[in-house]
Amino acid sequence: MALDIHRRSGGRSARRAARTAHDFTMLPGLTNSLPLCEIMDGAQVARIDAASMDILENVGVVFRDDIALEDWRRAGAKVEGETVFLDRGLVRDLIATIPERFTYHARNPVNNVDLGGNKSVFVPMTGAPYLRDLEDVRRNPTLDDLAMFHKLSHMMPAMHSSAHHIVEPYDHPISQRHLRITYSSMKYSDKMFMGMTTSPKNAEDVLDMCAILFGEEFLETHAVVTGNCNGNSPLVWDETMLGAMRAFCRRNQPVLCSPFVLGGANTPASVAASVAQLNAEALSALAYTQVIRKGAPAIYGHYLSTVSMRSGAPMAGTPEISLMNFMIGQMARYYGVPWRTSNTLGGAKTFDAQAGYESATTLSAVMHAGANYIWHSAGWNEAGMHCSVAKFIVDAEQCAMAYRMAEGVKWNDFDAALAAVPDVGPGGHYLGHPHTHENFQEAFFMPEMFDNNSIEQWAAEGSVEITQRALNHAKQLLKAYEEPKLDVAKNEELLAYIARREREIPAADALNQEF
Repeated sequence: MALDIHRRSGGRSARRAARTAHDFTMLPGLTNSLPLCEIMDGAQVARIDAASMDILENVGVVFRDDIALEDWRRAGAKVEGETVFLDRGLVRDLIATIPERFTYHARNPVNNVDLGGNKSVFVPMTGAPYLRDLEDVRRNPTLDDLAMFHKLSHMMPAMHSSAHHIVEPYDHPISQRHLRITYSSMKYSDKMFMGMTTSPKNAEDVLDMCAILFGEEFLETHAVVTGNCNGNSPLVWDETMLGAMRAFCRRNQPVLCSPFVLGGANTPASVAASVAQLNAEALSALAYTQVIRKGAPAIYGHYLSTVSMRSGAPMAGTPEISLMNFMIGQMARYYGVPWRTSNTLGGAKTFDAQAGYESATTLSAVMHAGANYIWHSAGWNEAGMHCSVAKFIVDAEQCAMAYRMAEGVKWNDFDAALAAVPDVGPGGHYLGHPHTHENFQEAFFMPEMFDNNSIEQWAAEGSVEITQRALNHAKQLLKAYEEPKLDVAKNEELLAYIARREREIPAADALNQEF
């Protein structure tokens, strides 16, 4: 499968046009047929579960939020000060009500996707305070830069979402940014998107805008947006995240319950013990979503990084991150809930070999771990400090390649392909065979961003390396972009809502980051 499949009849010019045309149609949500990499046996899964439940029962989790503490008291949990001690039976009863699968509904119903079980989606990165732009210059982003990434997300077939603040738009007041970010997600793409959870009120604004776009009653029974709630590891959930969680759950919208793991810094210096702590943190939040609203969709989340003991800096692409992904996948399946992971993460400062190796290592592990909500799938570099346009393009193509791999071997043309063997015979070639002409575009993925020509041809064409090829490709894509127009009445209502809220919200506030 290539990203530019079009069949046209005619002569050489028509065939060349077919090869260079682009199909921006979103790939359906992925049905992952790869065998799962399950590195724990049943006894080890039970051991992680028991350790996590022991943490919940005897160490407890701090909920720095008066409403949550009162909610837990009513639910029957033991509460001492801000610490909640959760009985394992209560936790199991609560998480049992989380849907194992659900469907995300996009503005364009063709782009609806299923999540859970073996159903997965790729979502671009978010939260970058800098970008590397179309000239590969590192700088502060603007609303126009955010719109550019939302347009690219819309045009990348393997991206199933436009996310939300892929980059932070510094040319707009922090306190009002969530409104413009949400509108940009809605305006420039008709795929599903994410909603800001930087404060409870910001979350409510996002959901009000979703109600305008989809209808309030539709939200009651359909997932249309995703919130992310980060825990403060070790074992703390704060008022901001819990308030945003309540806003999403009350309106039946899914949230990612995401402990923020810096292995060796805010977890023990041990893979297994880190997973046990993370699992306890995730379970406490997943259980709370069901205290808020039983049956509300929720996703077992995490952000995984290990810490360099030389510098204290977070690392990407390390073997322990892959091992933890395999383990977390097993735990999520053990509890019967969908799960989120992070993908194609790079710690490099430019789009270099380090960035490529780190990203490819994580992507491979994520696919074999069976992750469902595959976030940060395009653009992440410098430990999330910048989103690179070049890396965004190549990462998205890598996700398309992973998608093709996860589809598995296709057997529909097996007999027809075998029939070509006696036609060609010993010592021949298949390049001119009718079966090859009919099937070459679908038979093997042909990456656009990788150069596989001879060195002589590569040099004759200017010795262009992958960063520049990707930037050139991004510029071509943006020229071809066609906006999926919002309904005129809904667009006017959204803009009126934004204008009203911007009049009401002071244009100054503290910056919040999501990971």
